[in-house]
Amino acid sequence: MKNLLNSKFFRRHEFYILLIIIVLSLILTIINPTFLTLDNIFDLLRNNAFLGILALGELVVLISGGIDVSFTAITTVAQYIMGIIITSYYVNNIFLTFLIPIPIGVVLGLINAVLIYITKVHPVIITIATLNIFYGLLIFFTGGRWMYSFPPSFTDFAYIKVFQVTTPYSTTGLSVFTLFWIILAVMTWFILKYLPIGRKIYAIGGNLEAARRVGFNIFRIQLFVYGYMGFLSGIAAFVHAQLGQIIQPNAIVGQELDVIAAVILGGASISGGTGSVLGTILGVLLFAIIKNGLILMKLPSYWHQVVVGLIIAIAASFATYQSKLRWKRMVKIDVE
Repeated sequence: MKNLLNSKFFRRHEFYILLIIIVLSLILTIINPTFLTLDNIFDLLRNNAFLGILALGELVVLISGGIDVSFTAITTVAQYIMGIIITSYYVNNIFLTFLIPIPIGVVLGLINAVLIYITKVHPVIITIATLNIFYGLLIFFTGGRWMYSFPPSFTDFAYIKVFQVTTPYSTTGLSVFTLFWIILAVMTWFILKYLPIGRKIYAIGGNLEAARRVGFNIFRIQLFVYGYMGFLSGIAAFVHAQLGQIIQPNAIVGQELDVIAAVILGGASISGGTGSVLGTILGVLLFAIIKNGLILMKLPSYWHQVVVGLIIAIAASFATYQSKLRWKRMVKIDVE
């Protein structure tokens, strides 16, 4: 029992997030018994798969010591081009449709990496600029027109369930988009934990100058980091269009803070070098539960933004406090 209590997991940020999720879920279930039902749980996972996929990309960027706020514009551009192609040429193949936005997202992500490396300007400035450039050009060329009436394969795919569960009241199941999120989470975890590029990402986030002196190719690492963010943005573009069955140029831009808040809530540091896939998943789930709770309590929508701001402030403060504690422990060990 003593060894269990002394386990590293119980001292990690992820444990506290999990504890908060459990307590908050129980409270919301008392307020509204429909919250902790299979229907609501599967819907919560499905509806936040888009947010979760983008959060995985932002996690990698934050670990590297950077930040990206342009991913919503990248997602929007990739999504719109996908919509134009499948409606203009009647692409009734869901696999080809899925592949269309991915290279677009990767290219736009690589543009961010090149600009950040060449200009040496802080990533937040560059990505704010590209956010406005990408989105502004899209609106200029499209006029902000909505897109709908997609081929049957596109429409039918949205209703696919990995498995179904029959309850006394309805039939529900795990959405294919939740499966996308799970697969991408496992892939991101594997990259960060087992591949050399993952260790390099943590290294440049922890100390960029030290990583450069060791001989790491900073440009190549940044190309991977922002290219990977673009890759996930392309997949998120497909998922978002599927969830709504409509493409709106103004539907995604503006959700940057939601994603960043979820990642920081999961324990990623805005100064780089720390963060985990498990923490990010839990951060997304906690963020989704909080917003779901606000809806259940019928609070006005503007309070949602207030809560997002508070989440970022509290989570960032807590992460900074934990970093200071770790630093003090390291100093104490060195002295001893």
